[in-house]
Amino acid sequence: MQELLELYFDGVNETEEYKKNILNVIKECFKEEKLENLNLSICITLTTPENIRKLNKEYRNVDKETDVLSFPMFEKYEIDKIVENKEKQPAKETIGDIVISIKKVEEQAKEYGHSFERELSYMLVHGFYHLMGYDHIEEEDKKIMRPKEEKILNKLKILR
Repeated sequence: MQELLELYFDGVNETEEYKKNILNVIKECFKEEKLENLNLSICITLTTPENIRKLNKEYRNVDKETDVLSFPMFEKYEIDKIVENKEKQPAKETIGDIVISIKKVEEQAKEYGHSFERELSYMLVHGFYHLMGYDHIEEEDKKIMRPKEEKILNKLKILR
């Protein structure tokens, strides 16, 4: 299997557990969306609340820390076209970047009463679907995105 992701640790300790969990979740996301045999990858950065706050302010003009940020490189219709035209694969392309605050993952896991693994996995899947062009601002969009997220987590048996 080609290299699906680039993983960076920005102010966060690098662990094999993070690497294993992230690769497992991203592989399932790619498989579910039929991206696994395309020349596509994703960039993921695990960071601190301070760093994600800077990015949130710089790119979204929101001066507060958040849990996850997604920076897509394609519009949804472009990704759909790439999947449709498998024989016309692009040169190695990154579909986008996901930045996750590990401290927020820890806090939210406690707040929601589930494991750190579940919360990190959810952040990955959530960020992935934003890269794929899905959103949850409007209720009808949320009805499409949320089941996709839950389907991945259920397939991986990462439950609440």
